[in-house]
Amino acid sequence: MLLPILYGFLLGAGLCLTFGTVFFALIQNSVDNGFRSGMKIVFGVITGDILFVAAALFGTSFLPPIKGFETAMAAVGVVFLVAMGLVNIFKGTPRLAYPQTRFGNFIYYFTTGFFLNALNPVNFVAWVAIVAYIRTHLHYTVGEQYAFMIASLVGVFATESALAYYANRLKRFFTPRVVTIFNRVTGVVFLIGAANIAYNRLLEPASKLLNW
Repeated sequence: MLLPILYGFLLGAGLCLTFGTVFFALIQNSVDNGFRSGMKIVFGVITGDILFVAAALFGTSFLPPIKGFETAMAAVGVVFLVAMGLVNIFKGTPRLAYPQTRFGNFIYYFTTGFFLNALNPVNFVAWVAIVAYIRTHLHYTVGEQYAFMIASLVGVFATESALAYYANRLKRFFTPRVVTIFNRVTGVVFLIGAANIAYNRLLEPASKLLNW
């Protein structure tokens, strides 16, 4: 049982270091608004991952079939990422401020983390693939599967918390000019993510359907 827990934790930590949209959003908000804002994003992200892992472990047969649901979710994800990308690119030089924690701020950061994670279909596919691999190739028992996936979630939470903490500690090195550049890089990453989802989940299936 120890090895599945260890491997699961390392996998969760590795998934956080893929430099995707969640990574850049977490670093950016931790630098701009402090450690607490970063942790609110982490809670949103881990909530989405818990739902994905539960669906991957227990299956989605209990969900009613909804025609076009996956396509609609992909489209919402594209719009969400494009909006965030354009905001980051064009919002100009930031004013480095660290607001007090409020419930409204919690909802804003929590939902940002949740939707950045949940609206990217690739994340769900990744968790399903991981579960399939440990079942069919590693032949983990049910208990080992649960231990592996729980350890993965712990690894995600611990790694993202550490990213938020150390990003905030380095905030003195982030001058307004540096943060402006970082924000624009983050915006480009969001747009690339949107383009990737649009191509793989919207354009490519539509092309096959229309025989283009």
